[in-house]
Amino acid sequence: GKHYPEETLVAWTTKKLGRTVKWIGRREESFISDTQGRDHQTTAELALTNDGEFLGLRVNTIANIGAYVSTFGANIPSAIYSALFSGVYKTPAVHVEVTGVFTNTVPVDAYRGAGRPEACYVLERLADEAAKKLDIDRVQIRLKNMIMVDQMPFTTAIGPTYDSGNFPALLKKACANADYENFSKRRKLSEEHGRFRGIGIASFVESSGIAPSRMAGALGARVATFESAQIRVNEDGSVSASLGTHNHGQGHATSFAQLISERFGVPLDAVEIIEGDTAMAPRGTGTFGSRSMVVGGSAIHFAADKVIEKCTRIAAHMLEAAPGDIKFREGVFQVIGTDHSVGFLDVAKTAHTPFRLPPEGIEPGLDENAFFDPTNFAFSNGAHIAEVEIDPDTGVIRLLDYFAVDDIGTVINPMIVEGQVHGGLAQGIGQVLMENCAYDPDSGQLLSGSFMDYAMPRADDLPYFNSELDQTQPCTHNPLGAKGCGESGAIGAPAAIASAVLDALTPLNFQDIQMPLTAESIWNKINSTKS
Repeated sequence: GKHYPEETLVAWTTKKLGRTVKWIGRREESFISDTQGRDHQTTAELALTNDGEFLGLRVNTIANIGAYVSTFGANIPSAIYSALFSGVYKTPAVHVEVTGVFTNTVPVDAYRGAGRPEACYVLERLADEAAKKLDIDRVQIRLKNMIMVDQMPFTTAIGPTYDSGNFPALLKKACANADYENFSKRRKLSEEHGRFRGIGIASFVESSGIAPSRMAGALGARVATFESAQIRVNEDGSVSASLGTHNHGQGHATSFAQLISERFGVPLDAVEIIEGDTAMAPRGTGTFGSRSMVVGGSAIHFAADKVIEKCTRIAAHMLEAAPGDIKFREGVFQVIGTDHSVGFLDVAKTAHTPFRLPPEGIEPGLDENAFFDPTNFAFSNGAHIAEVEIDPDTGVIRLLDYFAVDDIGTVINPMIVEGQVHGGLAQGIGQVLMENCAYDPDSGQLLSGSFMDYAMPRADDLPYFNSELDQTQPCTHNPLGAKGCGESGAIGAPAAIASAVLDALTPLNFQDIQMPLTAESIWNKINSTKS
């Protein structure tokens, strides 16, 4: 996460005073001191053939860094942002130039999506504009240029190698769910009531599972980015797992416990997950960049492998068989081809009873740890479609429907994933429609210094989300097949909704509009055409 000066001061003061110290920041202090996110000015060009084939992309971005460089402030608009400018497309030539500038604002740092929403927004705006200029359907121009599933693994022109994904299938499914083909009928109904109606599309790739240590090191990181897990099986069959990740609302205690419960065949409530305790947990990198399940979950998997391997040798001794003749399934160790078996609980008890173990070669207890350092990012991807209606008299945008189809690889807990997608969508919708850190251009005074001035999305700003997961393309380089899920909504929503708004305003022939798309800005845009 981001490091703030107060954290260092609290630690220093605690050591000096020899007592507990607590620092409390007021909301107004946070507004004028905490890091903010996403402040780019971008010019982009896309070269195409007359029939819509992408030939080359050139992007030039000026990125606000703030008054000084924060923890990840320089890395996000440079390495992370630029690496995904191929998106879902097989564009053969890509050139990205980013200039970071210091300003009078607070530092800019990671905010949900961190570089990927910005890249998706630029790419999808270009795809829409290209379709308009060439009079090609927006879905068709995307499908024409998408990397195909039989081309995987695919190394993009900008560098990353995607290992799996079926981008066309996700877009087609999103279009079917959104009834894209019949949109013109719905637009006509809105027009009859004096309103503009638009539909918007965003297809994207996310680099999740951050990060392979070798890649992090190449970008200047001074620490490894692996994850570790320690699993201890107690004599009563209960399990404690300690990880270097940290749960702050993502449901790790449930998802990680599911992994262990399913591997060992023990009840879910017999599993304890310990995170964020540096006195107990093994070394780890933490929770960010959609990495907890991809990297931390994989560490659990390999630690569980070690536990099962030791249990297999103990079970073989108990069943008077060779370890190679034992199979383990659903909490039972069984001699292959016979009905001789022993349960996981009995093996755990034996492991803690030295006189019941083989005379040599096996130490008492079941306590194993493992480390996992991925060889590549896991490339989550998705296709999102938004439908909006605009009241020209007020400029108010009503988000009617939102359809998301996401490939996050293997899903451990569908309900938790659904919550992650919904949360990301809410944040993306907030960004595109209302949230804005505003400064006075002359004095530099922050104008949005409270929630009276800074608009956050509320329940009535959000529609019912139609969210669907595609698990046909698991990640190929981690044992779970998992890809990150936490940031997909925030990546797709700004581009999809901006696309829908501009589509709604097609009769006014606007080429672009700046976020946030507030009612005031839309009203001004509409009325500027009347003067």
